[in-house]
Amino acid sequence: MWKELKQLWTADNLLNEAWSMAYEAISLDAEMFDDAVESLWGENKTAVQKLIFKKDKLINKYERDIRRKVITHLSIQGSESIVAGLVLSTVIIDVERIGDYIKNIVDLTEMHPKELPKIDATVILHDIEKSIKKMFSKIAECVEEGDEDLALEMYTETKEIGRVCDDYINSFLAKEHKDLSGSSQTVFALYFRYLKRINAHLRNIISSVINPYDRIGYKVKTDSE
Repeated sequence: MWKELKQLWTADNLLNEAWSMAYEAISLDAEMFDDAVESLWGENKTAVQKLIFKKDKLINKYERDIRRKVITHLSIQGSESIVAGLVLSTVIIDVERIGDYIKNIVDLTEMHPKELPKIDATVILHDIEKSIKKMFSKIAECVEEGDEDLALEMYTETKEIGRVCDDYINSFLAKEHKDLSGSSQTVFALYFRYLKRINAHLRNIISSVINPYDRIGYKVKTDSE
């Protein structure tokens, strides 16, 4: 189905423009994520915060513009390409929500202005950050090419990341890391939570390549199911 949708997007100027905006919004999310990680672990927090919030406003503008273009297209073209418009509208919602969770990461720097302590979980967090950055770099190619094999590979990785995040969130809520202050435990738990949600919204976007419209964001069905 994805190739047919791509033909509809590229054949219509409004949808083509809207999809280009979606790509740009995903790229902005990737930049914001890099900046947020740098802000949490590094220095120059205030300057990074301002840059992230500026980019998030641009993503919100893209979302409104995409909705406007999709509605305009559907009002002119009718039901012929309604699924293409709906898929695009669904994808941009996930892109926008990623931006919101990235802003939540930036908020953590205000909750814990001091450098975060180095613990075993720090290594896991850095591994998850690298995986998410890699997904950001691949997702445009995955969507552009409609590469279902790549989408399935990425989808499987997001499921594992979600499981790891849950395990660590539960460990911090259970106060198993007794050597940490209460504020540090809270920040670590929230950071795992925000990474989990960013990862989940990336999974939703990836699922749009594999699943029919009614199952976007839901479990990918295999031939055996």
